[in-house]
Amino acid sequence: MGKYNEIHIALAGNPNSGKTSLFNVLVGSNQKVGNFTGVTVEKFEGFCTHRGFHIRFTDLPGTYSLSAYSPEERVAREYILKEKPDLVVHVADGTNLERNLYLTTQLMDLNIPFIIALNMYDEVLDRNIEMDLNQLERLLGVHIVPTSAVKKTGINDLLNHIVETRTGDITFHPYKLQYSRFLSEPINNITEILSNAKGLNLEYPFRWLAIKLLENDRDVYNLLREHPVWISLNHYLNQHLDPFKHETGSDPETRLTEERYGFIRGALKEIVRNPGKQKNNLTDILDSLLINRITGLPIFALIMYAIFTATFRIGEYPMLWIETFFNWISNGLHILLPDTLLRAILVDGIIAGVGGVLVFLPNILILFLGISLLEGTGYMARAAFVVDKIMHRIGLHGKSFIPMLTGFGCSVPAFMATRTLKNEGDRITTLLIIPFMSCGAKLPVYTLLIGAFFSTKQAGKVLFGIYIFGILIALLSAWVFKKTLFKGESEPFVMELPPYRWPSFQSLVLQMWHRAQMYLKKAATVILLASILIWLAGNFPKNKSISLETATKIEKILSQDLDVDVQDAAIQKITAEGETLQFEQSYAGRLGKAIEPLIKPLGFDWRIGVALVSGIAAKEVVVSTMGTIYSIGSHVDEESISLREHLQNDPLYNPAVGLALMIFVLLYVPCIAATVIFHREAGAAKWTFLYFFYTIGVAWIMSFIVYRITNTIL
Repeated sequence: MGKYNEIHIALAGNPNSGKTSLFNVLVGSNQKVGNFTGVTVEKFEGFCTHRGFHIRFTDLPGTYSLSAYSPEERVAREYILKEKPDLVVHVADGTNLERNLYLTTQLMDLNIPFIIALNMYDEVLDRNIEMDLNQLERLLGVHIVPTSAVKKTGINDLLNHIVETRTGDITFHPYKLQYSRFLSEPINNITEILSNAKGLNLEYPFRWLAIKLLENDRDVYNLLREHPVWISLNHYLNQHLDPFKHETGSDPETRLTEERYGFIRGALKEIVRNPGKQKNNLTDILDSLLINRITGLPIFALIMYAIFTATFRIGEYPMLWIETFFNWISNGLHILLPDTLLRAILVDGIIAGVGGVLVFLPNILILFLGISLLEGTGYMARAAFVVDKIMHRIGLHGKSFIPMLTGFGCSVPAFMATRTLKNEGDRITTLLIIPFMSCGAKLPVYTLLIGAFFSTKQAGKVLFGIYIFGILIALLSAWVFKKTLFKGESEPFVMELPPYRWPSFQSLVLQMWHRAQMYLKKAATVILLASILIWLAGNFPKNKSISLETATKIEKILSQDLDVDVQDAAIQKITAEGETLQFEQSYAGRLGKAIEPLIKPLGFDWRIGVALVSGIAAKEVVVSTMGTIYSIGSHVDEESISLREHLQNDPLYNPAVGLALMIFVLLYVPCIAATVIFHREAGAAKWTFLYFFYTIGVAWIMSFIVYRITNTIL
């Protein structure tokens, strides 16, 4: 297919504008997920074919503007400017145009080809909001296509519009946004300075750079400081900023924002006829309960409890199927393959490790389905609003709770989400408490231990308690940090509460599939490698004297005239004891023995020590390590029992040890990837050291308390 027949489209839009739902409708299952270059922000790409054209869509992160205050804003604008898509489709919420069109004005500043997909147009019609879209097109100078991702209307019109921009049947007109002379003069003057500079080969439009300088954009300042033209620019800015403030009564950044919103309000005043807010609509009725100061918190707690209970109750059945499947594979390989090093690595290392983690995939998917529902319906923003008063009491606010909620999924994007906090103390405090939020990677550990020591009826309550415990430790830590290291007021904050919407089934399924892909990818890479390394570390070096002693004991049993069943049982016991002694002498065993004195007060032994150390790579590896360790110490055949039963039969383990271990996994330092991102976001080694040792210290103290109290009660 020729390049002419290929069209690259970037989808941009505010959070809650239905952008990702529209993306899912456009590309269906023809999509893949990865990361944008150089960052951990997720990148979704997909394609479709329309009228002979191969159209590739990139779903940019949801963002309110193209400033550089958050990683999402930075990724969106860098992608548009550097990748230069053929067309940007700006997905705007038709029910909230004033806020959404602010991004439109910033796209105009880039002077790139873009059109507006006026999404949720079905809701516009349902609310009897009258819009003269033809007039709005003339006022903005931008083509507008009404769509509804939920009802799947306007999709064909949008695709036709995209194709016709390539064929030339639709042409672009100059954008109508014009700034006042107070802004246009410095913009033109700075643009001229940049244009006349020699050797200034930048991939950014000069006029846009001029606007960003007036907006005090940190990234643009840092970029231009590296060039000789900065001498002229700095002289101009120093000479004109003070007179600008004196003449207008504000700084250029504020003036730009005011004039953009003035342009938007003027346009909307001409084209929108709003019948007024409907009384007692669905959003009002639900909000009267869900963000009520009396009922809000209890309802939030009940919703989270229901999600955690469903995670166990519904996930129990597919877990058993997957567990049976891996046992079948393990037993089959044990019969088919000769007793060699390869069989041991496959069965005791890879199958026991990776298989032991994949068993928990159903629980992961159910949990993320619940979280996706909360996000898609608009309730997640309400949850942050509900806890805002509590957050204020510890010195933070609801905005800090958004990264904390994100931490339920993964600590990496949660750390990056703190960039929206402009107050340094609030940002570092939030970074330091995010590790206490229970990310999805910790769920397999909880599922394993809860399944081993608690009934199905108790499971949801225990899991809910673990998550709540993490939140309480996070809030307590925040209060301590704000009273000691970061005294002072938090920044003011206004929470946007989007209208309630029911997310499309397709969108929910695709989100679950992406989570499954990420989990399977980790199982096929990090966990696979860790399982092999743990197996090797647990099997080498071999102690010849132990092998010889085991062989001698087996020969002695064989020489005795014993019943066959009694003889087999004795041989299996001697073999298991020998394997356990060999493991204690291995590299992994030596590491575990070295740290055992530190963790023994928590009820842990050296085997748990090995699992916890390996868990620094990724929390799922704790489970795979335990699976590998127990396969080393037990003969795997058709009579083999599951890892949960191994734990139940081990004299070390009991509910107190299980709870203490879950608390330690909940609270101690997250994975290596998260630690790297934390260091980058915190910007100083002292905070990384504090984060590392504080989380481990809190984990030890809390596990000790939980173990001692539980051991006394039970």
